[in-house]
Amino acid sequence: MSDSGASRLRRQLESGGFEARLYVKQLSQQSDGDRDLQEHRQRVQALAEETAQNLKRNVYQNYRQFIETAREISYLESEMYQLSHLLTEQKSSLESIPLALLPTAAAGASTGEDTPGSGPRERGAAQAAFLPGPAGIPREGSGTGEEGKQRTLTTLLEKVEGCRDLLETPGQYLVYNGDLVEYEADHMAQLQRVHGFLMNDCLLVATWLPQRRGMYRYDALYPLDRLAVVNVKDNPPMKDMFKLLMFPESRIFQAENAKIKREWLEVLEETKRALSDKRRREQEEAAAPRAPLPVTSKGSNPFEDEDDEELATPEVEEEKVDLSMEWIQELPEDLDVCIAQRDFEGAVDLLDKLNHYLEDKPSPPPVKELRAKVDERVRQLTEVLVFELSPDRSLRGGPKATRRAVSQLIRLGQCTKACELFLRNRAAAVHTAIRQLRIEGATLLYIHKLCHVFFTSLLETAREFETDFAGTDSGCYSAFVVWARSAMGMFVDAFSKQVFDSKESLSTAAECVKVAKEHCQQLGEIGLDLTFIIHALLVKDIQGALHSYKEIIIEATKHRNSEEMWRRMNLMTPEALGKLKEEMRSCGVSNFEQYTGDDCWVNLSYTVVAFTKQTMGFLEEALKLYFPELHMVLLESLVEVILVAVQHVDYSLRCEQDPEKKAFIRQNASFLYETVLPVVERRFEEGVGKPAKQLQDLRNASRLLRVNPESTTSVV
Repeated sequence: MSDSGASRLRRQLESGGFEARLYVKQLSQQSDGDRDLQEHRQRVQALAEETAQNLKRNVYQNYRQFIETAREISYLESEMYQLSHLLTEQKSSLESIPLALLPTAAAGASTGEDTPGSGPRERGAAQAAFLPGPAGIPREGSGTGEEGKQRTLTTLLEKVEGCRDLLETPGQYLVYNGDLVEYEADHMAQLQRVHGFLMNDCLLVATWLPQRRGMYRYDALYPLDRLAVVNVKDNPPMKDMFKLLMFPESRIFQAENAKIKREWLEVLEETKRALSDKRRREQEEAAAPRAPLPVTSKGSNPFEDEDDEELATPEVEEEKVDLSMEWIQELPEDLDVCIAQRDFEGAVDLLDKLNHYLEDKPSPPPVKELRAKVDERVRQLTEVLVFELSPDRSLRGGPKATRRAVSQLIRLGQCTKACELFLRNRAAAVHTAIRQLRIEGATLLYIHKLCHVFFTSLLETAREFETDFAGTDSGCYSAFVVWARSAMGMFVDAFSKQVFDSKESLSTAAECVKVAKEHCQQLGEIGLDLTFIIHALLVKDIQGALHSYKEIIIEATKHRNSEEMWRRMNLMTPEALGKLKEEMRSCGVSNFEQYTGDDCWVNLSYTVVAFTKQTMGFLEEALKLYFPELHMVLLESLVEVILVAVQHVDYSLRCEQDPEKKAFIRQNASFLYETVLPVVERRFEEGVGKPAKQLQDLRNASRLLRVNPESTTSVV
């Protein structure tokens, strides 16, 4: 198809006024027969494939740009964060300059220096006034009110450079503080000594200043509502550690001993809980309706005239919603019963009925109160449904067992959560099925069972996903594709461990890969093609297997070459000769009869015959493993194997002086160049789908030996 024809067809199909029905009608009228239609169909198909490739290339380009953009945003965020801290330190320095010139400030500073508790763990006035109680909440000592709390916080934080702005937050006070050692998350290497200051709404981390005893430098500030605390299991010598998680980073700290670690964990959790309760109460108070102003009774104001009462604007009565119906009054209790009896469908039906009834109605306080009660039941119902889909539950029953919980979550408007939980449940099921699969003695038998278990589960999951999430947001389908890719990685790990890590023969590995490909192609009936994924995941292992087997053949050929006597083969019995003929015929050597003689003699060397059988066997097994990414690996391995035999024949032909033996070597060279190499070239082209120039060049280089037998030119 010419470039001008392709461009013209593309412009025609991309035009705004293109009509498929009119185009097909004109095409059928202008075509001479079926051949023209077939050619036009091929042109359209070629254009469609080109468009698909361009689309895929654009998708990959956009994805790469998205990753680069996200990385740049992360860098910019880090730089802005550092800039903010620099500005904070500058502001603190500027504010401290005029205060230092005042005598009162100097007196205050000296007072701050004399404050007890300036030791390494700051266990003086701060914790004397605010010792954590049994529940981790600070206890107020005698005479420690809000002013005392603020004074203690001010005294301690004056020892931290760059955090003066923290003192401006009203109602902030110190809860707990102490020394910690920070470790690197990946390699658990010690980084630095730090000091943690836990306030009632945030956690301040400061680093030690070794040149200035008892002083710290501001390092980071983490709001408690966005901070997660995780206990790190002791793994000697690394112990007494806990982790702080705050998106997008995490930090690991080590306490002095187990008791102090426990104190940190308890105080952090209790302070977070207290902050959450406080903010929830503030939100409830803000959302609560204000009490109406008291109405002054008539005659209470002696200066108010009757005319003024008549001119007063009457209040507009708010529209009322009838909540006196029996099913509405009993709705919260009915929801509790449905949840307790696991009647999820009934609970969601009641919620739909209520939402439909209140759809176009206002929201006076009684409705808001009802909504609050119902929302609490919705939260409980969601938790039960999430537990139903959790991997901790029994995974028996297959993907259909999740349909009930998934469908109700979707009805509750939580499609994304339902998709995430469904795929997590199925991932656990697949992992459990693979782990429980018994490893048989025969590798191929185990691979048959592994492929059956995995791909059957994957097919059932895909069909159930299509049933449950049909008509939902298309983002769920993207999540399923990502999940399928992850599940395929799990399968390939188990597959490679059994086939390639155990050093199985190339023929066994080829059969196992063939079985996996056949099962993978079955997913095409549901529109899910994962063949390219299994190719990408297996390419490294298959390259290693081809390289190992190539080295085995080369070593065996070199060993036979070292013992070569250039004598004819004597198979002794007609049965052995017939078996050899059948083996060579299966290798593709159809003219082997002309190299056989009388009385079971073969006019070829044992080395050349053994090389032919081993090379053709290697080629046949490698073609079973072939896919485009392995083209050059297979071709280079094949050329390297053939060169070992070709070089040996060339060397023997140049070095041999006996005319009779030299004629026999030339006969073996003729068999190798004129019979074996063309068969290898033809079989490679059939298996791959295109000729190999390297094999053609190798065969052409051997013509010099056939044209000029006395030549001493090497084939290499």
